Amino acid sequence: MESLTKGLKWRQSSLKPIQITKRNTITNDNGIDDDDDGAYMIATGEEQPLSPAARLFHEPDFNIYVVAIMGSKYPINPRVAYEKLPQTLLKHPRFSSVQVICKLIVTTRKRVLPASLLLACTRQVNNPDAVPTVPRKKDSNSGWFSSLSYDRGGPWWKRWFMMVCMVFWLIWNTLVDVGYILATALFLKDTETPITPRAGVEHNPKRFVYRTVSLDDMKLIKNAMNMTINDVAVGMTQAGLSQYLNRRYGEGKKDLGATEKKNNLPKKKIRLRSNLLVNIRPSSGIQALADMMEKNTEAKWGNWIGYVILPLTIGIRDNPLDYVREANATINRKKHSLEALFSFSVAALVFKLFGVKAANTMSHMAIGHTTLGFSNLVGPQEEIRFYGHDMEFLAPSCYGHPHSLMINFQSYVNKMTIVLSVDETAIPDPHKLLDDFETSLKLIKEAVYAKGLAEEDMSKAAST
Repeated sequence: MESLTKGLKWRQSSLKPIQITKRNTITNDNGIDDDDDGAYMIATGEEQPLSPAARLFHEPDFNIYVVAIMGSKYPINPRVAYEKLPQTLLKHPRFSSVQVICKLIVTTRKRVLPASLLLACTRQVNNPDAVPTVPRKKDSNSGWFSSLSYDRGGPWWKRWFMMVCMVFWLIWNTLVDVGYILATALFLKDTETPITPRAGVEHNPKRFVYRTVSLDDMKLIKNAMNMTINDVAVGMTQAGLSQYLNRRYGEGKKDLGATEKKNNLPKKKIRLRSNLLVNIRPSSGIQALADMMEKNTEAKWGNWIGYVILPLTIGIRDNPLDYVREANATINRKKHSLEALFSFSVAALVFKLFGVKAANTMSHMAIGHTTLGFSNLVGPQEEIRFYGHDMEFLAPSCYGHPHSLMINFQSYVNKMTIVLSVDETAIPDPHKLLDDFETSLKLIKEAVYAKGLAEEDMSKAAST
């Protein structure tokens, strides 16, 4: 085993202190200063000081690690991994890894997502020369800037009126959301609940648990309700957290079985919000990352990180479909806002004017005053192979964040893996929370059938 590790160039588990020196910027075709240290290092072969975002993620209170867990269908052959790693992932300047039993767990503090780098190292099972197919946005008007789209039909005055209304709505929503972020950073905290993060939670050990459910079931609900997979995922999250908190609030009461069926939630509305990190920079794509590692080509592999505060509705609903409808209304409202862009710009401005410590304090407070983190990532549409190992599931998560709970949804072929990163002092029973997520999906699916929104044979067509 010792001989196998000689070519790996093992790095220490803790990184060296950062030397903060002025760095050169690269101006792109649009005249914007680009801090793409990946392209710089590939072009020059020289080390370079960390970018502002990377320096922020190295601060003691914001020392976040992204963890990518890939489950293999068969026992891992370490020799194959050791032979391939130096040719691909180890070309990442701040890569470190540890092999645990049958999983390969990869961590990095670099701004590029490890999941993207890992996917760039995989190939399709049925086409060994092809990288995975990961769906991308269908058009340039989708995503965070979809607010500028409008009905192109009808008379000219109607089109202009609709455009003015959309722009006004966009500006208003953005101003409200930016004010909401500032209020959150200064004083606005979530309601105290059993899962509220305590001071110093970012330094506590985190436990990772996951559960795989049917992506086809989620697509069935999406198609029946004319919504998106993200709407269904957030709806499941709201339903699962509502059931979990209802049970936690009922602890200590007599006749626990009957208590779980009652509404034990506080009468006062619970303010419970999730923080979503958003990359507002266009992605280079999996193929570009693969070429970068294998052929030393140039690729933009940094992220521009903004964040969005997503309020979650907590309550016991008679109709499970209400959770999805409420999620859809909230997400549509967020789509018509430039909150992510402005949060990134404000953080960059604070960094330039007051330094990394001030930017870290502001970001930590804005994130730490919310209850949890959330993400929903689209994965490969076909089965993939990682260094000769067929993958069974993908399960990304993170630790070091100022939350006691991080929820990640990760799709892969016809599966959806729900991954929880929890602080066990706040959530001692994470598998019960996963049970609540799985039960919520089942109840929502049954409600779709009960309301006549779908027929039984539609489940077969849900994957299309």
